Amino acid sequence: MQATLSEKLAKLKLQINLDLKGSDLEKLADLGQGNGGSVEKVKHVPTGTIMAKKSVLIDAKSSVRKQILRELDIMHECNSEYIISCYGSFIEDPNVCTCIEFMDKGSFDGIYKSVGALPVEVVGRVAMSVLEGLTYLYDVHRIIHRDIKPSNILFNSEGQIKLCDFGVSGELINSIAHTFVGTSVYMSPERIQGADYSVKSDVWSLGISLIELALGAFPFTDPPDDDDLSDLEDYAGNQQKTPTHRDSFVVSNKTAKRASKRRSKLEFQPDGGLTTMSIIELMHQIVQEPSPRLPEGKFPKEAEDLVDACLLKRPEDRQAPKSLLDNPWIKAERASSFDIRAWANTI
Repeated sequence: MQATLSEKLAKLKLQINLDLKGSDLEKLADLGQGNGGSVEKVKHVPTGTIMAKKSVLIDAKSSVRKQILRELDIMHECNSEYIISCYGSFIEDPNVCTCIEFMDKGSFDGIYKSVGALPVEVVGRVAMSVLEGLTYLYDVHRIIHRDIKPSNILFNSEGQIKLCDFGVSGELINSIAHTFVGTSVYMSPERIQGADYSVKSDVWSLGISLIELALGAFPFTDPPDDDDLSDLEDYAGNQQKTPTHRDSFVVSNKTAKRASKRRSKLEFQPDGGLTTMSIIELMHQIVQEPSPRLPEGKFPKEAEDLVDACLLKRPEDRQAPKSLLDNPWIKAERASSFDIRAWANTI
């Protein structure tokens, strides 16, 4: 029902603008934690609209929270079938709350962890949808998403794929203390080295996400715990000083001792083996080692080529999302008769 409402509003070019108050929202279920906050399924009692309410704890003065609300207003201006609809934001001290369209199938992170590796047709549809969403955000609003990963790519029973949690608010990004660790495993080499973010950094993150969905496993290792933050900061500091020389990478004794005591992370890899990798090793691999690839011969050549194009190490060699929409795999996906709505109803 909600997807149908959003489609009608989009076709009519109407903005969804509800006068939201916490007292008007009835909690229906917890949807999870992430990106510095919690997410709940709620009902807007005056209208009966089902929404997802995201609450982010902001440890900042009131003026900063109000600035965040002003910055979040741009979400109301986003009108794309590939971008999640936003109903509004409000302050519920000490949280900033945003109510967005409820996607009943959840995120692709949860989907692949439930059903395993996704059909290549679904991965292709994800690639097309994310590239369309990134192109819209950048070309129309000059917004860089900054946090592309499977948990920020949402799906519903209508077969729609939409981006959420894009970086419209600089103050909000700066106010979420632990976002860096949770997101860093999808960060591009240039971001780990301290360079400025660009839309091509989002393209790298998409490439990693596509491999993850296609293989049913993160291409490097498990995402790190918050305990790894200090190690990561030490690594990032060293990389910013000497970003291009492998033999200049130095890990302090203190960091090395922490790493040796840390709980090992074990993850089944596509070849069936196990690997153990610390956050420092992971960051080092992203920056210095060859980029991950789809296994040769197991996927369409066009899919391999698109992922390879996303994961070029140098940002100047990477194409922007708009250019990648001309990739043969994306063109084939547009012409495909694959019924993703029918697939949605199987999961």
